[in-house]
Order: sequence, then C-alpha cells, then structure tokens
Amino acid sequence: MFNKILIANRGEIACRVAATARRLGVQTVAVYSDADANAKHVAACDESVYLGGSAPKDSYLRWEKIIDAAQATGAQAIHPGYGFLSENEDFAKACAAAGLVFIGPPASAIQAMGLKAESKQLMERAGVPLVPGYHGADQDPALLHLKADEIGYPVLIKASAGGGGKGMRAVERSQDFLDALASCKREAINSFGSDAVLIEKYVQRPRHIEIQVFGDTLGNYVYLFERDCSVQRRHQKVLEEAPAPGMTQAMREQMGNAAVAAARAVNYVGAGTVEFIVEQREDGSMAFFFMEMNTRLQVEHPVTEAITGQDLVEWQLRVASGEPLPLAQDRLKITGHAIEARICAENPDNNFLPATGTLEVYHKPGHSSFCVSPVRFDDGVRQGDTISPYYDSMVAKLIVHGDTRAQALARLDAALAQTHIVGLTTNVQFLRHVLASDSFAKANLDTGLIPREAAVLFNQEPVGLALAASADVAQTLLDERHTQTADPFSRTDGWRSHGTFTRRFAFEFGGDTVQASLRYLHDGALHFSVGETAGVLGFAATPEGIDLQFAGQRTLVNVYRKGEVGHIHTAQGATQIVAIDLLAHAGEVHAEGGRLTAPMPGKVVSFAVKAGDSVKKGQALAVMDAMKMEHTIAAPQDGVVAELLYAPGDQVVEGAELLKLTGAAA
Repeated sequence: MFNKILIANRGEIACRVAATARRLGVQTVAVYSDADANAKHVAACDESVYLGGSAPKDSYLRWEKIIDAAQATGAQAIHPGYGFLSENEDFAKACAAAGLVFIGPPASAIQAMGLKAESKQLMERAGVPLVPGYHGADQDPALLHLKADEIGYPVLIKASAGGGGKGMRAVERSQDFLDALASCKREAINSFGSDAVLIEKYVQRPRHIEIQVFGDTLGNYVYLFERDCSVQRRHQKVLEEAPAPGMTQAMREQMGNAAVAAARAVNYVGAGTVEFIVEQREDGSMAFFFMEMNTRLQVEHPVTEAITGQDLVEWQLRVASGEPLPLAQDRLKITGHAIEARICAENPDNNFLPATGTLEVYHKPGHSSFCVSPVRFDDGVRQGDTISPYYDSMVAKLIVHGDTRAQALARLDAALAQTHIVGLTTNVQFLRHVLASDSFAKANLDTGLIPREAAVLFNQEPVGLALAASADVAQTLLDERHTQTADPFSRTDGWRSHGTFTRRFAFEFGGDTVQASLRYLHDGALHFSVGETAGVLGFAATPEGIDLQFAGQRTLVNVYRKGEVGHIHTAQGATQIVAIDLLAHAGEVHAEGGRLTAPMPGKVVSFAVKAGDSVKKGQALAVMDAMKMEHTIAAPQDGVVAELLYAPGDQVVEGAELLKLTGAAA
C-alpha cells in the first residue's frame, strides 16, 4: 500500500478519496485553484499545493504542475478522481514517465475506450452487442447527414471524445440535423478539444444501465453488478439506483459477462464502468447494447458500495499498489437497495439553468460517511462556501440504502426534506417531485421519464399560501420577541389592555400579491387571515424549528430569511414568500422593459439575430456557454432588436444586458 498519494481533483470526490485514504493510514496531498483556496477538500487532506487560476485550464488541467507537486511532496501515486484528467491518456503516460503510479487503468486502455467510435469497433470484435450507427473517421457534415438518413430518425449525435452529456443531441428530423451537428461540434471542441462525433440510432424507451467492473494487474476481473441511471436531464444523470429494478438474474449475468469481456479486450486495470443502452420491447423483453466505457470511478459509485458493502476507492488503491482484487466473483453479493440523488445548483423550472451563489444556509440530514449506511451524504462544500461558475454545478450526493426499494425511496424523500439550502437555487424540491411521480414510484423507468412526467415535476407548489404566510408571520413574531425590551410601552406584540388590535401584512407569493391580517385578541390569542384561510395562529420555537399550528394543521417548519424573502421548509416541501413593506412599496409600479440579461456568468457563443430584426416571444436570440454547457437565450416577448451589446466570444457577468428590444408588447 502507498504511504502518500496526491488527489488531482477537487470537491466531493477529493473529500471522498481522502476519507478512504485516512482510514487506511495513507497520507494525502490536495491541489487547489484560486477559487478553491479555502475549499473543504483542501482542509480534508494532510498537505496542499496551489496550482493556478480558477479556470480548469489554469489549474486542474495543468498536469505538469500536478506531477511537480506530487514529486515535491513525496507522493508515490496520483488519484485523478473523475472528470478533469481522469481519462487523459497523456496524463497517465506522464505519470508513468515521472515514476508515479496513476491510480487508474493503463494509458492504452484509456486510449482504446476514450474515442467512442474506435471503442465501438473494438467491442464489435469482442462480441459485445452494439446499437446500429456510424462510427467512422470521415467527419464531413454531408456524409454524417447521409449516414443519419440511412440509419433512420430519430438519431443521436454524440461527441466521440465526450461524456457527461456534453456534445450530445437527439435529432428527430433530417432537416434539423446540420444545425444540431454544428452545436454538438462547438460544445465538443470546447469541452474535449475534439469535434469528432458518431451517429447512432436513438433507441425508443431506452434505459441506461451500467455495470461496475474491476480488474487487477494479475489478470483477474469481476463485475460488481449494475446501476440504473435512466432518470436524466440534458443527457446527464439525476438519480441512480442499484440494483436495476426488474433486472433478472439471467440478464444480470449476461450484461456482467459482456462488461468483463469489454474490460479484458483492453487489458483493463482498476475501476471502470461499462455503460449499456437497454431497449424495452413491447413483449416485455429487454435487449442491451454497448454504449461506452468510462475508464474511471463514476459519480454514482456509492450505490454500488451500498449494496455490496465494498469500498471501491480502497479497491482502487489496493489494485494500483499491485495487490489482487479483494474478492472473487462468487463472493460478491447484493444486499438491499440503494438510490443516489445528485443535488445540483440549478433551476429545474428554467430548463435546469445552472446557478451560482453562496451557501448561506446549508443544513444536511443526519448522515454517515460509511459505504453502507441508511443515509450517506458526500459533499465538498460547507456553509458559507460559494458555488462558482468555473466548475460543475453538483453541490452534493445524497445516498440512501434500505432493505427494499420502497424503504430506500421513503428514506431518500425524508432526507431530502431535511436538506435545507438557501443562497442559491437547487434541484432539491424537483428531486422530491421525481420520487413522488407515478413512473418513478412504480419503477417505470426510461430516459424519457422527466419529459413524460413534466406536469407533476415542474412549477409545483407543495406548501401553499396559508402555510407559507403563517410560517413567515410566526418567524417575524419570534424575531420581535427576541428583541423586545422589558418596557411594556415599547413592546410590539400587539397586547392591549382592552379590545383588539389588527396588524396588516402583504406578501408576494406565486406571482400574486396577497393581503393578510393578524388580530391580537384580548385573551392573548392570535387570529390570522390570509387569502381564503383564517383561524387561530399558534407557534413555539423548538430546537428543530417552529412548531406551527394554523387552520387545523400542526406542522414543523423552518424559516430562513434572506432580505425580504422567507425560505420556508416543511416535510411537505419548500417554497419562498416575499414580505412586502406596505409603506415602502406604496404606489410603486413594477414594469419589465424589453431587455435580455445573462442568467449567469459565461461567454457569448453566438447571436441568431441582428439589429433591426423583428422577433417573436420564445424565439432563440443568442447562445451562451456557461458551466461547460450551452444555453439558449430566448425572447421574453415580441419586439424588435434595437442593439446587440456584446460580440461572440465576449465574457459577460451575471445580469449583463446582452441586447435591447424595442416595440415590445405591453
């Protein structure tokens, strides 16, 4: 076993690797950028080395500085984590040349599986089933268009060197192909340095099922069963679970053996994932096809750890140090069911637009960091940290394990309800909506689940006006009590020696402005009225939150204030309500002009219009590149383009006005 390793990554994966290394008595070296100078992963390691600027190209992708850091600190090996340099064959070669162990597969395996087209040809020779498609080297757009027409629509364009859903587009019609191809190529070359793509038949009702494989330097191979990763947005995973619902033992063995055959074909060493697309046929049968092999540890590896009881990072370290695989195939067993939710800084109701901001409140459910535990929470951030535009939008991973899928589902929903994040938009409530959807609850899984269940997943309001307003008022009164003086004439609690007193409130909730009133009765009771709901309001502060009683309901609520916005968290869900200062807003009129602003920091890729063009509401106007993804900016209303304020290639800050519209409808 190694004495010291350098972790060439950041965030939750660096913290995850460091935790196992610490348990094994292995010292760790962190690396960091300007943006990560005070990051959690730096504190989690024994030593740290500064790499450079915040952008990955200035820090985490500078392998020469990483190798220098490893040598200077006496590290014997480098763990690349996932992302960044984890699948870079040149980096693996450079590590070997520097006398350092790369904790991953040999460079030849990375090379063989790194280009999707070539890997498909290799798998075909190894007898692994493939989806019909074109994987050739000729990248002439006209030829690719012809091949897509021959395959038959819908087709999937995929960056040959890609992953994580980047450089990938589904195309339904021949006339849309060239535009989608151009967009894929732009995204691919920005993300991977290559714009080569492949074309495949788009499988109907597909499931995304992957097999965890492991190989050692002695020629031993095992598969650690499967994970279902079908619930996706933008071709990126949202929820993963193991084992895959509905999987038969016969099919599990077939897929496992095919995955091992794929690993053997490239003399694989270490942790890898063979991804399959699974076609669900009308007769109830399923067929699987090789999609790609990720030559690294996966984000979703904790669900495999939960059902097998094995620490996969420990396996990586042991195999990389020359030890045999810890277990043979016949000693690996599945126990229970595990589900992982990716908590991301994004707005699901706005096409999953990535978000940035500060974790002003970051309350996590009770959890453990062990591989097998009812609730596990993996993250690389702390309260007060900033989620920047430089890196991936994932904040944390929440993993639960239960005896059955139903128990795991219940535990995951409860843990998400106890996850309170204020300061930036996240997908926590969206994840709860997915869990409650009919398709997910009944394990009716495929990659189209999110659009199919859109009516119950987006723009939902689980809390309601009455609970949100009464919770906000209760928090206001508790805050006032905390600041009261002993002078009875200075009190603001509404007490009167006789009669009643009425206090007025106004809120903005769900896009509407609503009035509310609170009557202080002579006997000390409080009568609250908002919308069509009225009743006695009772509340008490507890260590867990506010014990709230209103309109016949008793609810435990947590209220976090950010300016005038109250962030309300309950077991039913979470919402926001804005308290309006009636005096300050008297007579104020809010109006939106004809302007478009950048929703987050990024780079302008292109404009689809020019000054003088007439546009319709919803029409695509510009494309931005932010957080490694392209985002289309659409017209909020009809109008005429008066002026473009930036040029393609310009960097813009969040809120920057990109162009002006005039003549917009009132």
